[in-house]
Amino acid sequence: MGEDRRLAAVVALAQGMAAAHTPRESWRAAALGACRALAGAFAALSVWERDLGRLRVLVNVGDRAPDEEEFPDGEAYPVHQFPEITEFLHERWVAGGEPNAWVETAQGPAAGRPGYCHQRVAALRRRGRGSCVVAPIVLHGRAWGELYVARSSGTPVFDRADADFATVLAAVVAAGLAQTERLEEARRLAFTDALTGLANRRAVDVRLEEAVERHRTRGDVVSLVVCDLNGLKRVNDTQGHAVGDRLLERFGSVLSLCGAMLPGALAARLGGDEFCLLAVGPSADDVVKVADELCLRALQLELGEGVACGVASTEDPIGTVRSARRLFRLADAAQYRAKAVRAARPVVAGREGPDDPVVRLADEPPQGPAAERRSFRGRRS
Repeated sequence: MGEDRRLAAVVALAQGMAAAHTPRESWRAAALGACRALAGAFAALSVWERDLGRLRVLVNVGDRAPDEEEFPDGEAYPVHQFPEITEFLHERWVAGGEPNAWVETAQGPAAGRPGYCHQRVAALRRRGRGSCVVAPIVLHGRAWGELYVARSSGTPVFDRADADFATVLAAVVAAGLAQTERLEEARRLAFTDALTGLANRRAVDVRLEEAVERHRTRGDVVSLVVCDLNGLKRVNDTQGHAVGDRLLERFGSVLSLCGAMLPGALAARLGGDEFCLLAVGPSADDVVKVADELCLRALQLELGEGVACGVASTEDPIGTVRSARRLFRLADAAQYRAKAVRAARPVVAGREGPDDPVVRLADEPPQGPAAERRSFRGRRS
């Protein structure tokens, strides 16, 4: 491959990773870009999980064997089967060398070899591949994993020039992975409540819009639990805001624990003393049971005075839910009623007959400031 074509391949790989929106997209772009750049038939990206002592495959692309999934859940290999990722890399590195790529063939080691690797050779033969090039990936000054590109049997084997080029590609992949990590951390911070570690209001808005759309198009059950932590103002006024923050954190832990009883539920702090659980899929009755448990556990907290809890579910008789805003208003109205009557258990929208007061309150809010009691009520539908 000429220098211009190699430069273009490097640029294409970097651009592909930069355009990725998720880690999976970034992994796939890295493997595909390297596979094309090296004229390979197959490529994989793997990460070294030090704590588990294994090399875990993140993505397989190209001509995959029957046992190779694109994004495998459990494809991992003990590191001792591939000692070069630890021994060769670190021994050479400490001695002043570079984490250069090397080539293996179906007949044994070739260019830039770190030593004979029976497992790789056996895998090449088993899957009908003639050669592979393996490039260690270094991220933040540490061995992160490896880039693996293979060619089919009967095609030219990789040579020293290919191994050198793979080393360059691995460096480009490392830069792309670092960028992906920074973006993921920024996204995590943007959707996380700093005090409790739960999801924040922005995360709820996004997930609820998606959930209601799934309800409209597929009929998925969407349920929302909204609760106010009672007694926070008293705690802040009498014991200080640091103690109040501890109460918020402890309730956040209780909410997270209860949310785990509903597969895939999102536990969030909306702000101040307001929290919520968003569940997609579980039945309304299951959600109400969890809300009941939440109320009981909140009463057992050393500080505070329990919670006022409201539930709204598309599975209950609350009318057609066409927008996230309406479901939020219903859950909020149920919570408002729970607070007004000092209910020890959740109030559930739509379960008090045809003229349900919660549904009426949500759909016909009073005029004046009380009509927009919560900031989310003022959102555009």
